[in-house]
Amino acid sequence: MIAGMFRRARLGIRLTLLFLLALALLSPEWPAFGDPGYRLNTLIAPETRFDFVGWTTQALLDKLRGIRDGRGDDPAAKANKELVLTFLDQLGQAQVLEGDIERVYADPTVADPAAATAEMQAEVDALRADLRARQPRAEALVQQQVAVLLREEGLTVGGQIWPPVFMKMTPTPYMLIVSPRDRIAQVNYASLVPGLSTADKEALEQAIFDQLDLSALVVPIGGLGTYPAMIAESDSIYWLTGTTAHEWTHHWLSFHQLGVRYLASPEMRMINETVASLVEREVGPEVMARFYPITGVRMRFIPLSSVPLYNRASLNAPSPLQPFDFSAELSATRVTVDALLMVGKVAEAEAYMEARRQVFVSHGYAIRKLNQAFFAFYGGYAAEPGGAAGANPIGPMLRDLRAASPSLRDFLVEVAGVTSYDDFVALHERIVGAAVGDAP
Repeated sequence: MIAGMFRRARLGIRLTLLFLLALALLSPEWPAFGDPGYRLNTLIAPETRFDFVGWTTQALLDKLRGIRDGRGDDPAAKANKELVLTFLDQLGQAQVLEGDIERVYADPTVADPAAATAEMQAEVDALRADLRARQPRAEALVQQQVAVLLREEGLTVGGQIWPPVFMKMTPTPYMLIVSPRDRIAQVNYASLVPGLSTADKEALEQAIFDQLDLSALVVPIGGLGTYPAMIAESDSIYWLTGTTAHEWTHHWLSFHQLGVRYLASPEMRMINETVASLVEREVGPEVMARFYPITGVRMRFIPLSSVPLYNRASLNAPSPLQPFDFSAELSATRVTVDALLMVGKVAEAEAYMEARRQVFVSHGYAIRKLNQAFFAFYGGYAAEPGGAAGANPIGPMLRDLRAASPSLRDFLVEVAGVTSYDDFVALHERIVGAAVGDAP
């Protein structure tokens, strides 16, 4: 009995510490309370705002169960790897069924969609109940697997990963992104509840355009640096391992100058996100090679958090080269838009973006709206050449820094101390310039 009391006391203390850590790591990726954008806030219905405190409290309770159930698990054991893959396979089955149900409800020829989908809904309910029971342990195993690679990179304090790798797969909130019309910059944003209809998104974006003369876009997100990190539900182990590493990097940076200044400027946000994407791109494949090796198929690993969700499903699939280079075309579009806005041609830039959107749609890229807010959000991820960042030099400079750093840890330690864009430029000159000077 006494031993049981001590175990419960330790669990209680651990939960308290994790809750305090979660509060300390309230991510700069979601809106600060007391934001001065009063007029914007009046356009957002209170019931559409995401409840971070409620989500975090429930998530920590779920994670405590994962710690309890997974104590002593070997992340490399074959049975445990199969447990994770079976969980993801079942999640995929549930998502397919849910998509089928949504299509039935959207079909105007179906008189009674509830009756037509009753059998499928019962199957979904059973799958979801089983998934809820097994999710904490499956996530705990993935957390351990990512932590193994981070530890080998030397990213420890006293031999331990700090902060601990902590994530939860969940329906993620939508993000409302707001940019001026005469330039591309994320000047405001808000987190909205999952499940908003397209009509609701369009209405909010149009109200911001009409009443505030600002560009707005409601975007889906793949992950969010709350604590535990939010990871969008996906049956892809590539997605899960990479995004877990990405969001952990935000947690780690939150204890350093770069992370603290996430919101200081668009450049600082871009440096933060690109650093996290570079870690994702490096650690994700290492986790896959160590714990989930696939024979016979060579997969292209692309940092999934750095690209729009609408086309993620096809990016990591083995496929022949396509003549339409989406990333290059999007980059060229951004360069042209920047040039038009620089000389004050706002209407022309917006008409050009709509024309380009239609080109992208004709090639299978279902972009709902292409505007300044689109580029302000997606342009913040520049781990790969091209894309929505256009000609911005931050991405290439960070890739140069990583190439000139002897290890991932050295790269992170150096960039973590950056306090401004000018500071970043000076760091690049000091490290990359020195490496170039030393070259034969």
